[in-house]
Amino acid sequence: MFIQLADQIADDIANGAYAEGTAVPSTNELSAFHRINPATAGKALNLLVDRQLLEKHRGRGMFVVTGARAQLLAERRSHFAEQFVAPMLREAQRLGLTPDEVRSAIAQTVQTTQSVQASHIHKPDLDRRPQ
Repeated sequence: MFIQLADQIADDIANGAYAEGTAVPSTNELSAFHRINPATAGKALNLLVDRQLLEKHRGRGMFVVTGARAQLLAERRSHFAEQFVAPMLREAQRLGLTPDEVRSAIAQTVQTTQSVQASHIHKPDLDRRPQ
């Protein structure tokens, strides 16, 4: 559970929900919100400290480290081909798709995704802690 929570907080950092230099929710806030043991929430935060994404400020809480977002995005970019492109190409090969058919499928998906994103209205996340 603590790894899932750490991943969620890392996602929020990567997406800009927690800006560099700002506090993330405390152990107690996380445990109350997610209805988990405070020790579990603490392990999640400490995992992010170990990954050098958060730093402890004694008596003030945990803060997002400068460069954390760039670090997370760089990690994700380096794993993108391995995690997503390679499996897609293996499946395309099993289906007998040509490179042009794969490119066409990607282009069509990009267009569809952009249309869907453009139709969504942004809703603020009311569960976020004020900065």
